[in-house]
Amino acid sequence: MLEAAAEAQAAGARITVVSRLVGFSARSLQRWKRHGTSDRRKGAAKRVPRALVPAERQLIAEVACSPAYRDHTPYVIVATLLELGLYLASVSSFYRILRERKLLAHRSETAPRQPRPAPPERVASGPNQVYTWDITYLKSVVRGIFFYAYLVIDIWDRSIVGWAVHGEERSEHSEELFRTLKVRHQFRGLFTHSDNGGPMKGGTMLELGITPSFSRPRVSDDNPYSESLFSTMKRTVGYPEAFDCVSAAREWLGRFVDWYNQEHRHSSIGWVTPHQKRFGEDHALFDQRNRALDEAYAAHPERWSRPPQQWTQEAQVVLNPAERGKKFSKNRATSILT
Repeated sequence: MLEAAAEAQAAGARITVVSRLVGFSARSLQRWKRHGTSDRRKGAAKRVPRALVPAERQLIAEVACSPAYRDHTPYVIVATLLELGLYLASVSSFYRILRERKLLAHRSETAPRQPRPAPPERVASGPNQVYTWDITYLKSVVRGIFFYAYLVIDIWDRSIVGWAVHGEERSEHSEELFRTLKVRHQFRGLFTHSDNGGPMKGGTMLELGITPSFSRPRVSDDNPYSESLFSTMKRTVGYPEAFDCVSAAREWLGRFVDWYNQEHRHSSIGWVTPHQKRFGEDHALFDQRNRALDEAYAAHPERWSRPPQQWTQEAQVVLNPAERGKKFSKNRATSILT
């Protein structure tokens, strides 16, 4: 039929007339004339000239599973074969063929990497439910000697609920700090999260009614609130380059904690201070902001593309959400809390 169409067109017939006669669209005839009649649709069977034939694929699988190479990765196999003057396929082809045949097991003399499960999700809907804490270095005037600041924060209101400075990292200092916090805040069923260092894991928290969890190795995002606090502390104007002694470090950190809790307006809690959030003063502040916005909108609605967004208190704060990417309500907006 296509040959007849070509002959009719060569004889002078218009392509639209020929297309009606043969039952194909004029565009199909033009495309077949330019590119041939091979099936170019997505998913159609195609012949790939450079594809490995079945015998070559079988040889690759046999070589990879042979006693000489079964404990080596495709990278080592390809490099070793090249040294022998033999090339069978690329590294990616080795991986692809082994994967298709379910032969891609752990290929190395080293032990396989152990999976590190993410820490459990912790949800706070009020104060004294979830704490995070960590230890950071404070430089001394003697190079190579440091002091260590222990800082505990409540993720609900971001307030620093406990702190200490010592000349060494020890689990005894951690236990002493949390015993003091239990007396001060009378918490029950408290969850804590920290890094997995010795001072964090060496202390016994269960007898204090604390359920601990720990970050994965080298995953700072598992403890974001403490990391953010350290960044704020060390970027604060007036942060010393070095401290003369432990007493000087304690004096400065005490002033910082008072400023942070009572004066610092925190972006993640609606630009109020941690103490305002902790004691419920943010409700009145948000109401005042909303009234001012409503009055401004009523006075000049033409200046707004939509009604102003209201300031609201977040219903809960989530640390390490089980569903990565899940969104939780925040003041004036939604964001991802990790």
